[in-house]
Amino acid sequence: MSDQRRHRLRLDVSREAARLFWEQGVDATSGDQIAEAVGLSTRTIWRHFRSKESCAEPIVMRGVEWEMATLRSWPPQRSLEVHFAAESNRFGSEASDVERTDTVLAMKMIRLADTEPAIRTAWLMACDQVEREMAEIIAQRLGLSAGNLDVRLHAAAASAALRVLNEHIGAALLEGVDPGDFADGAARIAQAVRRATGGAVGDPVTT
Repeated sequence: MSDQRRHRLRLDVSREAARLFWEQGVDATSGDQIAEAVGLSTRTIWRHFRSKESCAEPIVMRGVEWEMATLRSWPPQRSLEVHFAAESNRFGSEASDVERTDTVLAMKMIRLADTEPAIRTAWLMACDQVEREMAEIIAQRLGLSAGNLDVRLHAAAASAALRVLNEHIGAALLEGVDPGDFADGAARIAQAVRRATGGAVGDPVTT
């Protein structure tokens, strides 16, 4: 199986597992149910996932993919606020139904992580990946190595800020808060990164 096909299969399984976890709870959901929902054998599920709870990992990662892709494409000459606002507008106009559905499923799993330790593990694994990538992005931005202590501290603080912001906004939306209340979401992300890094990350830089 190619890596691309394996990725698609894992994501399909994760979507169905997340839907079942949210609708009936993690304890009440079995590997057999997940397999049936996605049209695969249970044996196939266990070839791709180490446990039923780990089935949530791909969809949880989807919850941070847009933010990370936006940070990776951040031009040196542009401020973080301007870049996030532009990418947020682009996502709003170009995102597919599947991408929007995945975003909601990811929010649900992040919310479920508050009460389900196994799902919390999946969320924290995603946050760890964000921190590692953030270190590379910040290092390039500041002209330092990813192993530099200041870079690592900035990356840890910025990724923690993004985690808290994702949890806060996701929980509010799932509780019925008007999405319009978070129309400034791009600015909030930029401000969170600035505050977390003491203003070291956020401004345009001269190459």
